[in-house]
Amino acid sequence: MCNFTLFMKNIWQNRIRVIWTWVSNAVAISLLLPVLIIILANQVIIVSSESYLFDSIDDIPHNEVGLILGTSNRLRDGSPNPYFHNRMKAAADLYHNGKVDYLIASGDNLTRWYNEPRNMRLELLNLGVPDSVIYLDFRGLRTLDSVVRCKKVFGQDSFTIISQKFHNQRAIYIARQQGLQAVAYNAQNIEGKSSMRVRIREWFAKVNVFLDQMMKKQPAFTGERINIGN
Repeated sequence: MCNFTLFMKNIWQNRIRVIWTWVSNAVAISLLLPVLIIILANQVIIVSSESYLFDSIDDIPHNEVGLILGTSNRLRDGSPNPYFHNRMKAAADLYHNGKVDYLIASGDNLTRWYNEPRNMRLELLNLGVPDSVIYLDFRGLRTLDSVVRCKKVFGQDSFTIISQKFHNQRAIYIARQQGLQAVAYNAQNIEGKSSMRVRIREWFAKVNVFLDQMMKKQPAFTGERINIGN
């Protein structure tokens, strides 16, 4: 009887070990898999976009149109947003150096109190860009929307995207997946702890690109065709 009891005890101990091992592995996989997906998605976009990104204004090819990706001109504390001002300077530099002939300021304008394209236009004017070469896209609610609308609304198959490098990587990947011959000019980045939240958000934004692809996401708004240069 004692031998039988010991035998059954060993069986149950072995089963508990197997179950514990299975549960531990399942938990480890469930924690590790999202991290692997984030890393893989980011690396695919970073590597595939690299040859279309330019830091030097001398090296970037000429395109008729530059597409500026929108952001707020102010931070949450009300101070100037350096991401915004660096993008506007990069766009103005492209224009003044003859690398683009027209600029599309694409951003969010869903409320009367928040108007990214208008603020971009005002800053570009302050930087010496003529009003006649600035076009406003008030429905650039997301990077996907801005890029796809550049083709569907403004009729551009080849254009220069203007933003910081981490953002340009994602925008170029989207553009190339849409069959568009886009390149990007990297505005000066922001370093230090203040940029960490933006970088973390961008990791997840790159993952979201693939979700948009799976769902065949399209811009929230289209609209009538706008002819550049007319």
